[in-house]
Amino acid sequence: MNDRSAIAPPPGETDLQRLLAGLAPTLAERPRAIRTQPADAPVPADAIMLFREDEGLTVVVADDDGVDAAHWAQITLRIHSSLEAVGMMAAIATALAARGIPCNAVSAYYHDHLFVPWERRADAMRALHALTEGHSA
Repeated sequence: MNDRSAIAPPPGETDLQRLLAGLAPTLAERPRAIRTQPADAPVPADAIMLFREDEGLTVVVADDDGVDAAHWAQITLRIHSSLEAVGMMAAIATALAARGIPCNAVSAYYHDHLFVPWERRADAMRALHALTEGHSA
């Protein structure tokens, strides 16, 4: 029998106000490329993220070769958010959408990572800092 009550909740912050006040966004120095490849193809050694879907493997890599027309900026939110946190990504998506900034989010165990168009990275950072300042104690 699987008794879920015996499993401890994941660590990390769950309070929305503390999450937004403590986002501490950091911008990766180099652009990223989001690519797809067959699921059975070798994973690139420099893969930052991968996700298997029925259609293939999505891979995020540092874009050093300039082949991709679309370059993405990776913004890491340094707050250790819980996987069970509610509302943080909605608030972030709303703040970015209000400025017309597309965002692809990945929630990892310790941090959330946002991928925004490379040319909009400064705008996205300003939006995130404004969101943080609006929720500071």
